[in-house]
Amino acid sequence: MKSLFLLTIGVVAGFTLAHLYNKTPRGSRLFGELDGSLTNFRAALVDGYRARDAELRSDGES
Repeated sequence: MKSLFLLTIGVVAGFTLAHLYNKTPRGSRLFGELDGSLTNFRAALVDGYRARDAELRSDGES
């Protein structure tokens, strides 16, 4: 039970510090770059999934 409590405190502290850091110009830039990278990664993952899905569907129709 103590471990769960400490984990919860750590998560809350992390979110709080990240929120405060995001208010600074440097933090805002960092989180903006991170968001852009994650958006690009997500788009590449979705494109790959759709391409593979289309490939598998076209092979099944032959």
